[in-house]
Amino acid sequence: MRAFLIAGEPSGDRLGAALIAGLRELDPALEVRGIGGEGMAAQGLESLFPMSELSLMGIWEILPKYRALKRRIAQTAQAVIDAAPDVLVTIDSPDFGLRVARIVRAAAPQIRTVHYVAPSVWAWRSGRAAKMAQVIDHVLAILPFEPPLMQAAGMSCDFVGHPVVAEPLASPAEAAAFRARHGIAGDAPLVLCLPGSRRGEVERLGPRFDEALMRLRDRVPEMRVVLPTVPGVADMVRGMVRRWPTAPVVVQGEADKRAAFAAADLALAASGTVSLELAANGVPMVIGYDMAPVSRALIGMLLKTDTVTLVNLVSETRVVPEFLGRRCQPGPMANALLRLLDDADARAEQMAAMDLTMQRLGRGGEPPGLRAARSVMGAVTARR
Repeated sequence: MRAFLIAGEPSGDRLGAALIAGLRELDPALEVRGIGGEGMAAQGLESLFPMSELSLMGIWEILPKYRALKRRIAQTAQAVIDAAPDVLVTIDSPDFGLRVARIVRAAAPQIRTVHYVAPSVWAWRSGRAAKMAQVIDHVLAILPFEPPLMQAAGMSCDFVGHPVVAEPLASPAEAAAFRARHGIAGDAPLVLCLPGSRRGEVERLGPRFDEALMRLRDRVPEMRVVLPTVPGVADMVRGMVRRWPTAPVVVQGEADKRAAFAAADLALAASGTVSLELAANGVPMVIGYDMAPVSRALIGMLLKTDTVTLVNLVSETRVVPEFLGRRCQPGPMANALLRLLDDADARAEQMAAMDLTMQRLGRGGEPPGLRAARSVMGAVTARR
């Protein structure tokens, strides 16, 4: 089988890497092209151009680079048409991927189109599903309540599980070694700071998270902060923490990140997939997020749910505190973090919700990457 995959950010790269591995398990002769990051490159993908060019979010953030993105959309669509794959898989990042799919559908309608990660129509802009159905044949859903919503819009859809349930976790020995390596006492509260994987997120959330943690440190002076980061924003993160009176430990790379998550007692994190990574490791969390004012205002008017934190949604609870938009302020976030450190019942509620979330996302079943691969191959076979 010949496949063309497009991922636009680190979380999509991880999905794409697992999907490529699953497709190769089912079809060793797989030919794959597309756009991806380090994970997909490790599975043999040579990216058409650096994925970091697509790691944008929000209307205000995209506008300055709109012309460059339009050129990349046209370039990518032509690359798909020239490659004539059996299937085009767009992974998350719908602002880019679905525009490519629309051009491909018009020029080469025989190419089967699959979108990995259903649009969050349960949260906002429910019309997106019907619009997507104009260019997408099949959807791979990572949340269990999404298939009926996609099917109602006219696309076939399978729940394939969330890849987070299959990601390796560091052992207690690796967690202890991480603390020892960085001079963190075994009984010192270790707090993760996770301001996002996009440059705009780090720029906007970093100073607020910094101030929240400074306030927490005033009350818990023995605490230590660890800041896992990714290549696209590592330079910004290191520049930011140089100004901190007590610099946190900055780590980069999956092994150190896993060890940090396993060693952590608490996390302050941006909204997104990272909340599920924390849940997989049993790390209680506080979520904060904000966008540029124009994006915030527009999305605020369209939002249909009272929470955007995936642990809250999948577990059908509201135990993870979240501070969104104008509420994303250092003082309230510091207070919520302190409560999690001091209140055993609040931690226990989160632990129960996180465990339920992992069960519902497929923990203990077939790896989601392989389930996704079976679904893609089934969609291709159905077209034939």
